[in-house]
Amino acid sequence: MDLKIKGRKALALGASRGLGLGIANALAAEGVEVLLCGRSADLLERNAAEIAAAHGVAAHHVSADLADGAFAERVAGHARAQLGHVDILVNNTGGPAPGKVTDMSADDLARQAQMMIFGIIDLTNRLLPAMREKGWGRVLTVASSGVVQPIPNLAMSNTLRSALVGWNKSLSNEIAADGVTCNLLVPGRIHTARVDQLDEAAANRTGKTLEEVRAGSKATIPAGRYGRVEEFADMATFLCSDRAGYTTGSIVRCDGGAIKGV
Repeated sequence: MDLKIKGRKALALGASRGLGLGIANALAAEGVEVLLCGRSADLLERNAAEIAAAHGVAAHHVSADLADGAFAERVAGHARAQLGHVDILVNNTGGPAPGKVTDMSADDLARQAQMMIFGIIDLTNRLLPAMREKGWGRVLTVASSGVVQPIPNLAMSNTLRSALVGWNKSLSNEIAADGVTCNLLVPGRIHTARVDQLDEAAANRTGKTLEEVRAGSKATIPAGRYGRVEEFADMATFLCSDRAGYTTGSIVRCDGGAIKGV
């Protein structure tokens, strides 16, 4: 299937590794020019060079930290300088450390909200006018299964990422008539370094071995395994494509059936 996005231009956040890098690779494979954003300049430079070599498209990079209050202004400016405009925005952030609701402090919430909510909304608002003017755009935000089914011991992630659900739906209603879609993509247990970190934390918390934790986790997934980054990235790329132009305001799951709700 031709996704009809060859020649489009995309900005992918959190593209140093994991899901963000996987999505950038999948978009580039469809002929999309990409700008990789993350904190690690060395990793981004290497990733951009590998993507350009593998897919024959221009691949740029910018190092920036979502914790910086000037993040959105800096990245939006860099995107305009490198790409001219952004057709596809992939919002992807890291998550906070595991913990309970009673562990959260107001200061911790404020710091994490800057990285997981405020910077994302600010950047999106800066890039939307060009999409709306052109009559075509895609805003895809990577969330967490915790926005549908709260994950034990990830209270701060459940709390903050859930704010993006209301934002996504509200925004989608405002921009749909301009040809811009806005969707949330929810991963289940996709095998990334973040999932390894969470499994290790669960092992330390419960006294189980890492292998026991993983086996228990896989037993709760109807597919019986962790997902691959490439599978998640393929779904993301479809949602960012021209073919998905009538899908907006949605929460799409890529979870092997793990989420129990309907």
